[in-house]
Amino acid sequence: MPPPVPPGKRKEIYKYEAPWTVYSMNWSVRPDKRFRLALGSFVEEYNNKVQIVSLDEETSDFSAKSTFDHPYPTTKIMWIPDSKGVFPDLLATSGDYLRVWRVADGETRLECLLNNNKNSDFCAPLTSFDWNEVDPNLLGTSSIDTTCTIWGLETGQMVGRVNMVSGHVKTQLIAHDKEVYDIAFSRAGGGRDMFASVGADGSVRMFDLRHLEHSTIIYEDQQHVPLLRLAWNKQDPNYLATMALDALEVIILDVRVPCTPVARLNNHRACVNGIGWAPHSSCHICTAVDLSSAATKYRPTIPQLSGQYAGIGIIGCFSTPATTQFILFPSTWLNIRTCAP
Repeated sequence: MPPPVPPGKRKEIYKYEAPWTVYSMNWSVRPDKRFRLALGSFVEEYNNKVQIVSLDEETSDFSAKSTFDHPYPTTKIMWIPDSKGVFPDLLATSGDYLRVWRVADGETRLECLLNNNKNSDFCAPLTSFDWNEVDPNLLGTSSIDTTCTIWGLETGQMVGRVNMVSGHVKTQLIAHDKEVYDIAFSRAGGGRDMFASVGADGSVRMFDLRHLEHSTIIYEDQQHVPLLRLAWNKQDPNYLATMALDALEVIILDVRVPCTPVARLNNHRACVNGIGWAPHSSCHICTAVDLSSAATKYRPTIPQLSGQYAGIGIIGCFSTPATTQFILFPSTWLNIRTCAP
């Protein structure tokens, strides 16, 4: 066992080496589970793994707390967005299906498998999903079958000492003309009903759960280059960022001015594969690139978003192609990037 870190001192870099290539990862935000990560493996076969690791603050080392089997690599992995610790300790993963897991007493068990195509032995793989921060009973998934599905979680009757969790389809819609690659809920309009998606048709589309008969095309690439990821500004829901396949830039959009980017962050030296807005500021965003696992942090030159962005440095991050997560810890910023091997 490594010796404890002297009082008053903290490591600048914390390292954990997984037993396989990491494809996806996500920080837990529960206040009673500080510095806890879920990691998804990338193994080119059916049998893959998810591992939960946490930081021992006395020794300043990460250690594995739980490992469980998962079919295929997880295209995304997320802890329930429960910053107050009032909901069950749940973890969701996407791949062939959306799965919700419960973590308790050092063990992880499958709580429910959400399948919207029960009449067939085949399924359309899920490319991504998002968990609604305002209403954690809502999840949205994107799929290669051109659809987005909004799921509702339910806490059922207590069995023993545990409330069982189940899920149902609230709505499914054809979101794009081709595969849908990402989905994200917006904090606009109360933070519950608005979401956007991107796909292989090269468009960003915004939806309102209260009026699904209409959608708004926020942006469309002129060459119809596929858009891979999108991320909403955490502090100002008028802004979102997206990136195209094999692009060296990130596009910043204002939903009030559709189809006209307000900025292009283009001083990257390699293809961008991840984006993440800061949780505490409307003016900071991290971008991850295929360049020595690096990320560039941007901020505008004036307090308002003006389209005048400047790269202000390269910061270290963990590299693996599913999520970029910008986390605010006490007195420090930490960016975690996960991407394809």
